[in-house]
Amino acid sequence: MVEVIKNSKSIVITGHSIGGTTASLCALWLLSSLQSVSSSPPVLCITFGSPLLGNESLSRAILRERWGGNFCHVVSKYDIMPRLLFAPLASCTAQLHLLLQHWTAPQFGNHGVQLGDEAKAELFLSVAAHLQVASEAGEEGATSSYCPFGNYLFCSQEGAICVDNAASVIKMMYLTFIAGNPSCCIEDHLKYGEYVGKFCSQFLNKRSFMQGELPQSSWDAGVALALQSLGISGQESASEPAKECLKIARRLGRTPNLKSADLAVRLSRITPYRAEIEWYKGSCDKSDEKLGYYDAFKLRGSSKRGDKVNMNRHKLAAFWNGVIEMLDKNELPHDFHRRSKWVNASQFYMLLVEPLEIAEYYRSNMHRRKGHYLKHGRERRFEIFDRWWREKRVNEEKNSKRIKFAGLTQDSCFWAKVEEARDCVANVRSESDARKQVLLWDSINKFEMYAARLVERKEVSEDVVAKNSSYKKLLEELTELRSAVHPFWTATQFPCLRGGEVVP
Repeated sequence: MVEVIKNSKSIVITGHSIGGTTASLCALWLLSSLQSVSSSPPVLCITFGSPLLGNESLSRAILRERWGGNFCHVVSKYDIMPRLLFAPLASCTAQLHLLLQHWTAPQFGNHGVQLGDEAKAELFLSVAAHLQVASEAGEEGATSSYCPFGNYLFCSQEGAICVDNAASVIKMMYLTFIAGNPSCCIEDHLKYGEYVGKFCSQFLNKRSFMQGELPQSSWDAGVALALQSLGISGQESASEPAKECLKIARRLGRTPNLKSADLAVRLSRITPYRAEIEWYKGSCDKSDEKLGYYDAFKLRGSSKRGDKVNMNRHKLAAFWNGVIEMLDKNELPHDFHRRSKWVNASQFYMLLVEPLEIAEYYRSNMHRRKGHYLKHGRERRFEIFDRWWREKRVNEEKNSKRIKFAGLTQDSCFWAKVEEARDCVANVRSESDARKQVLLWDSINKFEMYAARLVERKEVSEDVVAKNSSYKKLLEELTELRSAVHPFWTATQFPCLRGGEVVP
């Protein structure tokens, strides 16, 4: 599979009947595995007549990971297999075994094992009854033992329509199924090749409205054509509920793309808040106090400027939390988190503002009550933006070597790591247990190497190496501590430090 992934521009996994569930599980495994693989190809899973696979928890997880667009489940008008698990499994186990033998027999028409007419009718009525209960329950019906996920393409002799709302999928399954009969619901499971060929050719045909008045709106026209595609436009008992079903399927409010466009407008409105924080950083970096951006905010007194920056920090957090909430509700385009505009905007926000979040966390002594920022204080939005940026970076070439310090420190958690290192230094001074001291020194040494590497690559902002910054003071403390602990220590043993100075 690894070799297939390396040599493929895209991966398409298909399966019919129970093979469809295997295909779905394989696709889920691939999608999960490829999150950590650079330059991974897109994955598409197409199933035909596949039974339902998981419950509401799985469906929500797939929505949360934004994988719904990777699944297309083709369901024929009468096929019983995708609907079978709405009925209690214990009541249809025997029939299911016979059906599987019937569908997989080399010459099912003559030699395959078949259900009797009475057994077919009993199974049909049982599935229809339980499917009706689930469809009438609406959204609650989608929270039963089995719940649809991804896109469902309902096909018939006349065409096909696609639905992605779980409640609407269940309703459509019921409305199309009851128009059939016990025999066709079994034979329909073997006609997907025929259906696919026909609805593909439908794209070449011009559709018209065969009954009476023309629709009053494009929405009504779309509904009418959808009902024609399902072959139920002339069945009043099914067509009216189907219209309601399509209304449910229609996105509440505006479409994801329109909501994304609205977010772009709102992003432009909060840009002044970000600009004020940028100006604040610039003024701190040029200040005679030589504290730098992070320490100036952490040690600030009562001032209008500091209060204004803090208020802007909260306003920006509210906006980006709103973006994450919309993503969680699946209200934005499926590729939103891959669009350069939003990946870059979120990354710039994180690099600019997270140092302020860290400063406020330690300023208010939250680390004493909850623990250090990285494990106990970091907001979920920053973790998500971090992941977006990593996914983007793996598909891009590495940046060329910098010739001057970065405008913003490229690790937004740098100052949190400085605070943890300072805590380790303080603990080394007071710790008497030799084994614990070894662990503390190990943490300190790892931080030193990490920080020296960032400085050497100039991936830090000038505020990091400001004369009175927390980082420079930490280096001075370390020099003094090592001199006290190891009187014969020399700078050549620790080339990244010389007299408290950073040496690239």
